[in-house]
Amino acid sequence: MQSKVVLITGGSSGIGKAMGTYLKSKGHTVYGTTRNKEKYPGFDDFTLLELDVRNSDSIALAVAALIATEGRIDVLVNNAGVGITGPVEETPQKEIANAFDVNFQGPLAVAKAVLPQMRKQKSGLIINITSIAGFMGLPYRGIYSATKSALEIVAEAMRMEVRDFGVHITNLAPGDFTTNIAAGRFHVGADKNSPYYEKYNSTLKSINESVAGGGDPLQVAQAVAKIIDSKNPKVSYKVGARTQKFSILLKKIVPQKIFEKLLLKHYKL
Repeated sequence: MQSKVVLITGGSSGIGKAMGTYLKSKGHTVYGTTRNKEKYPGFDDFTLLELDVRNSDSIALAVAALIATEGRIDVLVNNAGVGITGPVEETPQKEIANAFDVNFQGPLAVAKAVLPQMRKQKSGLIINITSIAGFMGLPYRGIYSATKSALEIVAEAMRMEVRDFGVHITNLAPGDFTTNIAAGRFHVGADKNSPYYEKYNSTLKSINESVAGGGDPLQVAQAVAKIIDSKNPKVSYKVGARTQKFSILLKKIVPQKIFEKLLLKHYKL
């Protein structure tokens, strides 16, 4: 395995930290990012850079600092993201915009920032951490599903645009893994006067239980390591419980209304 210079957005906790720690143990030179380094004074798992995917100046400074230090960037893992739940009707527009800023426009902005260096090197790999939720519209997670689906689709286009430069782009869609995503997630407040109150809160409980009982983030880290070692990465990969990965196939092969009924039954709606 050849050592690579790897940049992981959202690398200070959760899946990002697990990826960084694992890749460093495999001999890679790892840089993670966080919006505020002051929150992690004792962080020594790997180098942290300050970067906010919503701020173009912040992105440019972090990428320039990495290239100035290492002289190259071999792998970008677009991992930074934000959770969002709630009835679409009751979700504030500013929160919808923020979710798209972080989960969709942010990864694109970071990819655009590293591509000039990768073209110069005639090599590079961009891995977008999307979600199995991005393959279907999930009730009370519609905005989150939409942000991840958008990233999946635009990456499919980008990989064809950059292939002549020796750059590969791929998507890795995780299912539920045990992280602190619920703590930082925006969710519509539980208003008892809402017509969605009972079903939304029941679904939110189910979502939180699935995350709490999810897999070890190390599985995602190992999947990323395999993609890095691949000479010709696929368009997309999935990692997670068999039932979650199977749901993607099921959506393709059964009539739409039947799949919808299966989702309604799953969430007891």
